[in-house]
Amino acid sequence: MPKAHSYHARIAWTGNQGSGTSGYRAYGRDCVITIPESDGTDETRGVTGPAPIAGSSDPAFRGDPGKWNPEQLLVVALSQCHMLWYLHLSAEAGVVVTEYADDARGSMIEAPDGGGRFTEVVLRPQITIASRDMLEKAATLHEPAHEKCFIANSVNFPVRCDPVIVALRC
Repeated sequence: MPKAHSYHARIAWTGNQGSGTSGYRAYGRDCVITIPESDGTDETRGVTGPAPIAGSSDPAFRGDPGKWNPEQLLVVALSQCHMLWYLHLSAEAGVVVTEYADDARGSMIEAPDGGGRFTEVVLRPQITIASRDMLEKAATLHEPAHEKCFIANSVNFPVRCDPVIVALRC
């Protein structure tokens, strides 16, 4: 039987500027994203969650550009999930990764009714490995990392990966 996991987050709107949502321009799009200290399970009992994230909407939708928006967080989730699986598979395969950074980009289109959807996310990891003899194996690990990524398996748009891998020594 598959092992089930659940995730709990609290998003609290902080954008009431005195008159609530009395008009489209009357309220801020700000929020604070937190994780409750404990949801009562053994895994979280007594554990303090991560630092709060200050969120808003995309500046195109009257949001604060100094705060994270949900579209950015989706791109981050895809990138981080791929990275964690890639590092895991590298360790299992004997590929020594010494640096990993990703310049991920997501593309979204707006519909005439104001809605929208992502059309793709492109991950562009730049990876440094310890030795040139690991290059071929390192390159093959992106496909299984993508196949195992929980987030990539949960979205209905393409997630592409265009990695650059360099070796420290010959």
